[in-house]
Amino acid sequence: MSHVMSRRAFLEGTALAASAVLTSADLLGADPPAGWAASPPAGFVPMAAPGKIVKVSKSDVLQPNKLFPKPEAARQMLERAMLEFTGETDLGKAFARFVHKDDKVAVKLNGIGAQTGASMGTNKELVIPIVEGLVASGVPATSIVVYEQYTSFLNGTRVREKDLPKGVKTVVHGNNAPATAREIRVDRIRTKFVAPLTDATAVISVDLIKDHAIQGYTGCMKNMTHGSIINPSAFHAAKSPQIALLYAQDVIKSRVRLHITDGFKLIYDGGPLDSKPQCRVPHESVYVATDPVAMDTIGWALLDKWRQDKKLPTLAKAGREPTYIHDAANLGLGLGKLDDIAMREITL
Repeated sequence: MSHVMSRRAFLEGTALAASAVLTSADLLGADPPAGWAASPPAGFVPMAAPGKIVKVSKSDVLQPNKLFPKPEAARQMLERAMLEFTGETDLGKAFARFVHKDDKVAVKLNGIGAQTGASMGTNKELVIPIVEGLVASGVPATSIVVYEQYTSFLNGTRVREKDLPKGVKTVVHGNNAPATAREIRVDRIRTKFVAPLTDATAVISVDLIKDHAIQGYTGCMKNMTHGSIINPSAFHAAKSPQIALLYAQDVIKSRVRLHITDGFKLIYDGGPLDSKPQCRVPHESVYVATDPVAMDTIGWALLDKWRQDKKLPTLAKAGREPTYIHDAANLGLGLGKLDDIAMREITL
């Protein structure tokens, strides 16, 4: 079941609703984003493609339990998306467009939605070939960590260290920062970033498409922001620009090289912790992007399409418009207008 964004008029009236303009001069009490930036290894320029997204879909990819993808299908979809996005000929070469053998690579998962009956976490069937692709690119396995906030979240992804190439480590940070971590203010709230992020020079985010009870929609950006600080609950104010402001910090935006969105299922209401299994639906797609704003714009529109088809109000009408996506675009973090987004859709 695939609800493709085919009715342009509908999308223009949902995800592109007007919002207040936030500029880089309006960091709302935040410390300057400069500092703690990571630099690629000398001579290496990671691929960046603002506004470009590749979506690969395939029917009947879920296992009989309808919860998890078939391993070979997930691998095939990832490989096709990565090759289409980069123009390379194999998965290792495709990942080598984003990471260098001298990088310290962190892979950020998302298992929060698996805490209830919704069974929504980034799937190990996708994560394993991602990590194998990183190793094939030339990054030593010992230079790769896969991380999440809590053990329960990591368990929600079903990723185990023994499933990954030997030498790759799984890390749970528990919202704890190293003693040497620098404290900063974002939207006048003090916070610190955790070691799995700051120790890395490159990050691959493996995110989801899901409704959020407070922020409306969360995908690429929030996976990195609230999943990599010591006090995420302090940044859950509704309709705030906090996600955009956190992502604007150099410590995040200089490290995240690639977003791979696990779209085998999505949640269009009650996410991620309000257990509504009926609102978890098959989508059977994998997305690849370097632009988190573009991908979150597409995800928001996709959720609104599902919500209208299910006779639910749009996120804006429900009082949960994810305005931080517009704020992120205004901060220069990516492209937030559908006319500026080039999404290549492939059906296998």
